[in-house]
Amino acid sequence: MSSSATPFSAANLEIDAEAETARISEMLTAYLADSKRKGVVVAVSGGIDSSVVAALCVAALGPQRVFGLHMPERESSSDTLTLSRQLTDSLGIDSTLEEISPVLEAAGCYQRRDDAIRMVVPEYGPGFLSKIVLPSVVDSDSFRLYSVVVQAPDGTETKHRLTHDAYLGIVAATNFKQRVRKMLEYYHADRLNYVVSGTPNRLEYDQGFFVKLGDGSADVKPIAHLYKSQVYALAEHLGVPAEIRSRPSTTDTYSLPQSQEEFYFSLPYERMDLCLYGKNHDVPIEEVAAATDLTVEQVQRVYRDIDQKRSTTAYLHREPQLVADVPEVG
Repeated sequence: MSSSATPFSAANLEIDAEAETARISEMLTAYLADSKRKGVVVAVSGGIDSSVVAALCVAALGPQRVFGLHMPERESSSDTLTLSRQLTDSLGIDSTLEEISPVLEAAGCYQRRDDAIRMVVPEYGPGFLSKIVLPSVVDSDSFRLYSVVVQAPDGTETKHRLTHDAYLGIVAATNFKQRVRKMLEYYHADRLNYVVSGTPNRLEYDQGFFVKLGDGSADVKPIAHLYKSQVYALAEHLGVPAEIRSRPSTTDTYSLPQSQEEFYFSLPYERMDLCLYGKNHDVPIEEVAAATDLTVEQVQRVYRDIDQKRSTTAYLHREPQLVADVPEVG
C-alpha cells in the first residue's frame, strides 16, 4: 500500500531485473533437474512475452538447451516471422519453422470461423478480412458486447454486433490456432526430451487471456507473476532486440490488425498494470486514479471488469475434476 509521502505510481512496479532473472533461472534449473528433462521448447512469435521467456531460458540454461518454434499461419502479421527469427538469431538458439496453415485448413479453422461470421454478415467470404472488438470499459457502465469488424475486398469497413452464438463460434474456431501450436510444441518437447515453457504475463494469467489446452498449457510459466511493464524491464535487461521491444502488443490471431486492448483488456498495459497492482495491494483508489489519469469512477469500472473476468475465466485454471482423490506419483 502506498502512502501520502510516496504517491502511488509506475515506480511501485519497478523490479531488480538482475535479481529477478536469477530467481527465474533458479526455478527453471530446478524444474529441469526434478523432471529429468534436458532443455526447454519456447514458441516465439516476435512479441515481447515469448521473446523474454526465450531470453530467460537462455540466461538460465544456455542457448544449446533452448529450442525455438516459429509457427505463423496465413493470417499472421507480416512481421511476425521476421521478428521471431531476429530473436532466435540474437539468442543463438536452434529453431525451426512450422507453418500451421495446412493443419488449420484441414481442421476447418477458417471455414468454421467464416461460417460463424456469416451468422451476422451473410456476404462475408473470400477476400474479406475481420477481427472482433470489445468497447472500452472506462467510457460507460453499459453492458459490453463483442462486435465483428469486417473489411470488404474494396477496403470498406463495417462493424456488426455479434450474437452470442456467432461470438462463441468465432472464438471456438480461432482457438484452433493456439491448440495446434501447443500440439507442435509438445511434439518437439517429446522428441528432444525437453519441457514446454508458457509465455503468459501476469495480466494474461490473472485475467484468463489464454486458451485452455492451447497457449494456457505448459510445464513452466516463468513470467506469469510479472506485470507487463516488468516484462518490458526484463526485455531491456536481457537485450531483447529493440524492434521487438517497440512492437505494439497484438493478438496476431485475426486477419485484420488487432490490439490486445480492443480485443480483451480494458486499457493499454501501462494503465492496466497500475490498476491491477492497485487492486491487488489495496492502494487507495484515488491514488490509482491519479497514477493512471483516470477518474475514480473509471477505475471502479476497471475493477469490476477485473472481478468479472476472474470469475468468468476461473474454469480455464481448473484441473480436471476427479470423483475421488488419487494419490500422486513422485
